[in-house]
Amino acid sequence: MSSTNLLSAGGLATPFRSIPVEEALAVLDAHYGVTGTLRRLDTEKDDTFRLATPKGDRFIVKVSNPDEDPAELSLQTDLLDHLARVDPGLPVPRVMRNRDGKGFFAITDSHGQPRMVRMLTYLEGTPLDRIASTAEERARVGATLARLRLAMADFSHPHDSREIAWDVQHLPKLAFLLNGVADPEHRAMLAEGMARFRQIEGRLKACRRQVLHNDFSRSNIVIDRNDPAFVTGVIDFGDALRTYIVIDLSTALLNQLDPAGGPAMFDHGRDLLAGYLSVADLTPDELEVLPHLIMARVIARALITTWRAGQFPDNEPYIMRNTHQGWKQLHQFLSLPLDEISRTFAPSAANEAARTTEEARI
Repeated sequence: MSSTNLLSAGGLATPFRSIPVEEALAVLDAHYGVTGTLRRLDTEKDDTFRLATPKGDRFIVKVSNPDEDPAELSLQTDLLDHLARVDPGLPVPRVMRNRDGKGFFAITDSHGQPRMVRMLTYLEGTPLDRIASTAEERARVGATLARLRLAMADFSHPHDSREIAWDVQHLPKLAFLLNGVADPEHRAMLAEGMARFRQIEGRLKACRRQVLHNDFSRSNIVIDRNDPAFVTGVIDFGDALRTYIVIDLSTALLNQLDPAGGPAMFDHGRDLLAGYLSVADLTPDELEVLPHLIMARVIARALITTWRAGQFPDNEPYIMRNTHQGWKQLHQFLSLPLDEISRTFAPSAANEAARTTEEARI
């Protein structure tokens, strides 16, 4: 896929007119036989609502971007159905079927736009990005990600090898976006970081691949401190695809970085990694490329969000909400030699962290 097409995948570059609440309610009544109150939620590229029915039930309703490929929704629907069969206890949404037994269906909205509609169960709890988590809680988050990975291990779909901009194995294809970064210091840092990524790209290609969530960010994790499991929901499978196991984990660790950068930048991530390793393994090579992939995600986030904020200025606060903290993180990464970064999660250190976390649980 070309660089420009990569940015268009999944409707990432497609503007659209939002569907009115009243129209969405009429669609739900006609196709699901449900009604209630809809609350519009902030999203990147589609219309998403929370539905509360008169009986007190709650659901998530998603009306796709007009440019979204039906094959992508088929991938997400089949993956969620697979997880429900393989590991029913995983806290992931369930797909609700409409009156025709379909997990999603096409409509043409009142603006004349082709849209696809689906409804999912609502997972109760608080988004992880709204609290300050403890080391033990971060370990539980890591264990949940590992469990999710294992449940996806044998899943396949005809569309699972799709390419999207948020899969950092394709980071070099985003190099043309450097010209859109106005600050020369920031642009130079991004260029240097991309050069470093190219140095570890060969090692990444020797790592394991499978279908993965690929967006295990704190905003996509729902928690409840009164629940023994702590993690009560993993949401938004919109970026799911076949990629490297270690890329999936790097996305989770990115969201645990200290915004201030500095020597302690990875400390919270080590807690999550320890929980992950208590459930699933990583090879020594995967542990070595892991910190480089975290920084690759910082670079991708800066490039993609800067470009998208220019395309959709009305949605800039949402698009750029996590971007600005990345400059200090990237500076810390670039201040250290490549080999030192590779040793950040060295097997001996990672295994010791996992052992310490496990002892704390007993």
